[in-house]
Amino acid sequence: MASDPSKRVLVVGAGPVGLITALGLASKGVPVTVIEREPALTQDLRAGSFHPPTMEMMAPLGITERFLKIGIQVPRWQIRDRDTGVIAEFDLGLLKDITPHPYRFHCEQFKLTPIAFDLLRQYPHAEVRFSSGFESATQTADKVVATVSTPGGSETIEAAWLVGADGGRSNVRKTMAVEFPGHTWPDRFLVTGTRYDLAPHGFTPNAYIADPECFSAIFQMPYDRPPGLWRVLFSINDADVSDEALMAADNVERLMQDLVPRRERYDIVHTGIYKVHQRVATSFRKGRMLLAGDAAHVNNPLGAMGLNGGIHDACNLYPKLAAVFNGEADDSLLDRYVRQRHAVQVEFVQELSTRNKKLLEERDPAVRAASLEQIRRTGADRALARDYLIKSSMIASVRRAETIP
Repeated sequence: MASDPSKRVLVVGAGPVGLITALGLASKGVPVTVIEREPALTQDLRAGSFHPPTMEMMAPLGITERFLKIGIQVPRWQIRDRDTGVIAEFDLGLLKDITPHPYRFHCEQFKLTPIAFDLLRQYPHAEVRFSSGFESATQTADKVVATVSTPGGSETIEAAWLVGADGGRSNVRKTMAVEFPGHTWPDRFLVTGTRYDLAPHGFTPNAYIADPECFSAIFQMPYDRPPGLWRVLFSINDADVSDEALMAADNVERLMQDLVPRRERYDIVHTGIYKVHQRVATSFRKGRMLLAGDAAHVNNPLGAMGLNGGIHDACNLYPKLAAVFNGEADDSLLDRYVRQRHAVQVEFVQELSTRNKKLLEERDPAVRAASLEQIRRTGADRALARDYLIKSSMIASVRRAETIP
C-alpha cells in the first residue's frame, strides 16, 4: 500500500460494484482498500442477468473471459400472457453488429464477486478487509477519515477519496446526508428456484409473464447439472399474509403448479421474499465521498437494470477517479460522473423498470390489451424490435451517458 495511508481510495462494500470499482482503480495504479462488514463474500441470490454493455465493460478488467466459462448465454427472451402464452419473443442477435455480446448472460452475482476478488488480489497495492463495517466519516480539503468497526474494536482509516458501494441502506449515503427520494412498492416479490426444466413448456431461459393477479418472471441459471436451476419470481399483492406463510412449501408448490401444472411436486432448491423500491439519491457526490450502485439508486428487478446499472456506475467512475487521483484531471471530472449516472438513472433505469412492472401487472382490461398488442407489434417488426432491444439491453442508456458533458 502507499506509504502515506491517506494516499489511497477507500471503497465501502465488497459486492460486485465495490469490487469492480476497486479492481478498475487498482488496474490504473491507484492504491485501494475495500472494507466489508460481512466476514466473507456474500451469496445474494437476487441478481443474475447481465446485459451486453455490462459484459463489454467488464472485459478490459479480465472478468468477462472468466465469467463466460460458468454461465449461460441467452440470445432470446419472451414476454408472455399467463392465459394466452407468448406475446413476443425478442432475438438479441439483431444487435450483433453493435455488440460482441448479443445476448443476456445468466449467472448469479455471487459467482461474479469471487472472480473480481481474485483478480483484485493480484495487485500488491490493493487489499480487502472483511468484518470491517463503515460507521461514519469526516472529510477535509484533502482527505477523508472513516470510522470502521472491527472485531478488535473501532479503527480509523484515512483515504484521499471514499466510494460508498454499501447497498440500499448505505451508511455512507447517510453520513453524506444525501436524500434518497422515491417509493417502496406495496407488493412483495417471492423468488424460488427449481431443478425442473421449464424449456419443454415453451419458456425461453428468460421470460416475463403478465398477469394482473400474480405476474411472474423466469430465469434459467447455471447449476451443478443440466438443465440448470430455473428461478421464478412471483408478485405477491396480499399484504395480510406473512412472509413465513408465503414461503411455506405448500404455498410455493401452489404458485408453481398455477404457473406450470404437473403431476409431481416441484423440486424446490431455495425460496426468498423481499420488497422492492424505486429511489435515486439526490446527488452521488459530496466533496471527497461518492456513491455507486444500490447506495445511489435502487429499482425493481424487472428488466435486470439494478446490478447492471451499478456496474455501469463502477466502470464510469473508476477511470475518472483514477485520473483525478493520479493528477491527470481536476476533480470536477467527478461531477461529470454524477451528471452522467444520475441522468441515466432518472431517464432510463427508473422509467423503464417502472414501465416493465406496470405492463406485467396492469389490471384495466382495455389498457392491458392495448399494451400487450403494442408489444406484439414491436416483436413482429424487425426495426421496432431492434430499437426496443437497444433500450431494454441498456445500450441506449450508455450512449446517452456519453453525450452528457
